[in-house]
Amino acid sequence: MNVFEVAKTLVDQVEKVYAQDIAIIAYYGSYAQGTATKRSDLDFFFIPASSKGYEASVQFIIDGISFDFWPISWERAERMASFEESQTSIIADCKLLYARSDEDRERFMKLRDMISSMQSSENKQRLVEKAESEIRNVYTHLYKLNRASDSETITFYRTEAYGVLTKILQSFALLNGKYYTKGFGKNKDQILQLPIQPARLAAYMETIMHSNVHAEIVEACDQLTADTLALIVAEREKYYGSPSYPDRLKGFYEEVKGLMDKIITACEMNDYDLAFFAANHVQDLVAAFLFHAETGQWPSDYVIDLSYQDFYKQAGFPDLVDLLHSHDLSPLREAAERLSVRLEDHLRAKGVSINRFEDIEQFEVFLKQRNGGFV
Repeated sequence: MNVFEVAKTLVDQVEKVYAQDIAIIAYYGSYAQGTATKRSDLDFFFIPASSKGYEASVQFIIDGISFDFWPISWERAERMASFEESQTSIIADCKLLYARSDEDRERFMKLRDMISSMQSSENKQRLVEKAESEIRNVYTHLYKLNRASDSETITFYRTEAYGVLTKILQSFALLNGKYYTKGFGKNKDQILQLPIQPARLAAYMETIMHSNVHAEIVEACDQLTADTLALIVAEREKYYGSPSYPDRLKGFYEEVKGLMDKIITACEMNDYDLAFFAANHVQDLVAAFLFHAETGQWPSDYVIDLSYQDFYKQAGFPDLVDLLHSHDLSPLREAAERLSVRLEDHLRAKGVSINRFEDIEQFEVFLKQRNGGFV
């Protein structure tokens, strides 16, 4: 069977029935890359131009070969091109079979321009951030692996480890500013040639894919995740910027002061529950904003220490959380009062303008000046 005869049949049908409802038809995968075997299917997709266009979707088998003519919206195609979804290769490496108009063809080609743009040095930081986001999806699988009982089968461990491995590998692609041109199982050579990767990546993959020992699989998944996070943190640090307080912390003190007052009120009322949540929230929030002011980035969710609070400590601010004592909240109250004063002084010294007024008259003058003489 000539699979392209199947393609022609589908395109002919589209031109007759869906001429105004389908913008693009293309194929991808092994036939597009010249690696097809006698059992390879022809991987199609189409981009609908109307709701009716979605009705053209069909899955079928001819002479033992399966086919899937499936729709991708323009919006999803853009997510693929911007590395928001992992199937970037579908857009980058496909071959067009049909375009409704020159405008549709041009719009599709702009998606390929977007892929090239995303791989440029200007977007490297964005891809590092996407690589970090991808790691969030790993932890559900790690939790299951580490909480599993001894009675679980090897199938359970391999299934969850597969989830860890595929998401970690996608994170590596993003970290390197690449996309995989082949599916998992066919892309090992490309994976192992990525410049940024753990030194023991090949060994971790070998254990995860081949071991029959539960503990070995779990350890390999844990270590692979930890090594990946270390690489991501190191790449993030390359993009730390210069300190800039006036623009990054404008309005911050005015907002956080209310939270610091909440700690003081909780302490005066001997409300430990409120004090606990407020103290933790305030210290973490102030530390995160100071980190942002100094580096231009927000703290990573995956740094397993409080190093992001170093700027907080260097400023001499009190450790509110350490002062949480259910039998005596007076030290916490005094610390919150000190923090309120010192934080304002610190920010003013860094050039941050703070809107503090003694009365409503001063506030009215401020509004009038800001609005060019009109209140």
